[in-house]
Amino acid sequence: MAKLPSIKDKNLEIAGKVVLVRTGMDVPLDESGLVTDDSRIQEAVPTIQFLVKGGAKVVLLTHINRPGGRVVENKRVEAVATKLSIMLKQDVKPLRDCVGSEVESAIKGMKDGEIVFLENLRFHPGEEANDVVFAQQLARLGEIYVNDAFSNSHRMHASMVGIPRYIPSYAGLLLEKEIRALTAAVEKPRRPLIVIIGGAKVSDKIGVIRNLGIKADRLIIGGAMMFTFYRSKGFDVGSSKFEADNVSIADDLLNEFQGKIILPVDVIAADKFANDARTQVVAAGEIPKGWMGLDIGPESVRRFMNELSDAGTIIWNGPLGVFEFPSFADGTAAIAKAVSGMTGRATTIVGGGDTLSAVEKVGLKGKFSHVSTGGGAMLELLEGKTLPGVAALVESLASDD
Repeated sequence: MAKLPSIKDKNLEIAGKVVLVRTGMDVPLDESGLVTDDSRIQEAVPTIQFLVKGGAKVVLLTHINRPGGRVVENKRVEAVATKLSIMLKQDVKPLRDCVGSEVESAIKGMKDGEIVFLENLRFHPGEEANDVVFAQQLARLGEIYVNDAFSNSHRMHASMVGIPRYIPSYAGLLLEKEIRALTAAVEKPRRPLIVIIGGAKVSDKIGVIRNLGIKADRLIIGGAMMFTFYRSKGFDVGSSKFEADNVSIADDLLNEFQGKIILPVDVIAADKFANDARTQVVAAGEIPKGWMGLDIGPESVRRFMNELSDAGTIIWNGPLGVFEFPSFADGTAAIAKAVSGMTGRATTIVGGGDTLSAVEKVGLKGKFSHVSTGGGAMLELLEGKTLPGVAALVESLASDD
């Protein structure tokens, strides 16, 4: 990939400049609009502190959830700004919009080192539509743009790819850290490189499996997607969820990466999709009629742990069972403990919203070499794609030369 312009570049002068920082503070909020998980806010702190210390006037941008291009009161940034103020031990002033004369006036009145937080970008339909006029309105607010939202860098949105067309643009510390960690793990891994892929749909992970199937030493498959692979082998999966349209693709992947793809050998089967379901451990392909597989079985856990024991690099995206139900969380929890236990001896990288939720449930937050803030962005990078938000920075640098 071409050189990424960085806020650490020696020639970049930020003192006294208005710096627009696109953060990835898309955090979960409860019904009253209060933050229930501040992990993504914490990850944004180093870049903000770097800019404040350098004397910049820091203007923060983010989206929160999916308000659908309209104002939704319990999706405002105010609670996020409050959390951030506590973390920084500095006032972060939330504004009631992200464009317009009142916003422009507030920014003009800023002093060096101060921070304001623009309102939820997705209150405006122009954000997700990558509207040129909206991008220009945002760009006029600042002199320098910083992308620190790795989690949204796979989106062709106005704040991601529009703003860099108009003002000098750079990567923040979090964006750099994410790209460096994930790129190194794929392109220059400590061997063996073992990839764990879970989740519901093979269709979401085809590109990742194809790209990493070439680069990895072993690929461990779990989650509901394993049943699409089972069907490709002619197994009866009972009432388990699988993608009929992708059975032939799963068969192609098994043939293409024969010996590399490792499937569970047993599953925890349930008579209904519920935590209080009756359960039994059955071999792969022997799920009773009307029953469904909701977790990997104990023998699969033992085999997967054995496969991980000599790893040099582990990349994990996607839970291995329906971890939301305690009765079917054991497989994911056991592998989470095994992967975290390898940290130090191996480079361990985990990502994806569900994976991180599962990791946090078993108290392993912070026990890995790198925890990615991106789900979709992580998958696209692992697939070998160039993220639009990153490409926009490189193109901005080229246009400035």
